[in-house]
Amino acid sequence: MLAPPGVPPPAALPTVQVVQHAPLLLDKHQSRLGFEVRTRLGQRIEGNFPQFEGRIEILSDGRHQVHLKMYTRSVEIPGKPRYTSWMRGEDFFDAGRYPVVEFDSLPYPPQQVEQGGSIEGRLVLRGISHPETLKVEKADCARPGYDCDVVSRGTVLRGRYGMDNWQLALSDRVTFVLRARLSEAPKP
Repeated sequence: MLAPPGVPPPAALPTVQVVQHAPLLLDKHQSRLGFEVRTRLGQRIEGNFPQFEGRIEILSDGRHQVHLKMYTRSVEIPGKPRYTSWMRGEDFFDAGRYPVVEFDSLPYPPQQVEQGGSIEGRLVLRGISHPETLKVEKADCARPGYDCDVVSRGTVLRGRYGMDNWQLALSDRVTFVLRARLSEAPKP
């Protein structure tokens, strides 16, 4: 097939190499995803999500994007079965109707994890979506996620997500806490 006049033949066009990066996965055995809420008397209630999924996409421009899913049916307050039941119930996470809490970040430079800073994204909680921010602590090691935890926190107002019962007993603030480790890449 001949190229039109003034257009180089296809063999002369530069080739573009697209590099596909496999996502980085959170290590489900070493990572911890949880939350904290305070009572009006100052007591801190700490919970965790034993079941979760997390991955970090490496974009073609080198930036990263994190995707987290936390399963509310497994949420627990260790050693406190009554509190666990409340947290799973319709007044808090409402696990029967909303089994997943999701956070998808906007793209961010990978140095953000080493140096600390803010990662913006969108949280979906109880079917309601709002922009939220994770504050990443400065890393304690050269290979964050492998040699030390990547620690981040994000505080949300539960009233914005329809969790406005228990106003007399609980603070409106819920802080999500992520202590992430990455799965090591398989060795050749």
